[in-house]
Amino acid sequence: MTADTSSRTSPLTAWADRLADLAPALTAVERPFLTQLTVRVSDPEAVVAMGEALGVAFPAAPCTFTRGGGPFGDVEVLWLGPDEFLVVARSELDLRVPVEDALRAALGPARGAVVDTSAQRTTVALSGPHVRDVLAHGCAVDLHPSAAPTGTCVQTLLARAGVIIQVVDAEADMFTVLVRSSFAEYLAAWLSDACVEYRAALS
Repeated sequence: MTADTSSRTSPLTAWADRLADLAPALTAVERPFLTQLTVRVSDPEAVVAMGEALGVAFPAAPCTFTRGGGPFGDVEVLWLGPDEFLVVARSELDLRVPVEDALRAALGPARGAVVDTSAQRTTVALSGPHVRDVLAHGCAVDLHPSAAPTGTCVQTLLARAGVIIQVVDAEADMFTVLVRSSFAEYLAAWLSDACVEYRAALS
């Protein structure tokens, strides 16, 4: 049975037009309702098994993410800590249970946990000629391609809001920001303000 999603409202629905107005200096598009599962596991064999179940190997290096297509379509696995990962998949509600079940089955008797945290955050895709300039106004992480190549994933503060930043394509200036739903409108307002000088420069 497919869940009724007609009544869902994303955290940044009211900000869609204002975010669109930031272009061409910054392109900001919300990607709401993604399946997000927090995984805690330290057993190496279980980590490999979970990656095989998804069709995407879990990242082995700190502060990186992996992505690929498997039985559940496009999936990303973000490294958040030595034994903590975030699995991000498509937005369909009826996909969450199969992904969660597959991860739990792969975890087996190993010590760990799989928790659905989909409602915790929304996702904003950022790109454009001034995306790094705008992010630098509120983030201390060096996002230059030499320091943050494609595949980088960091937990940090952006304008004092806790976020996860993914470098999707360093050369094409494409980033993804995952922010808690309760901070999403604050972050959207901050992006709008931080982008003012760059919009003026391109007008």
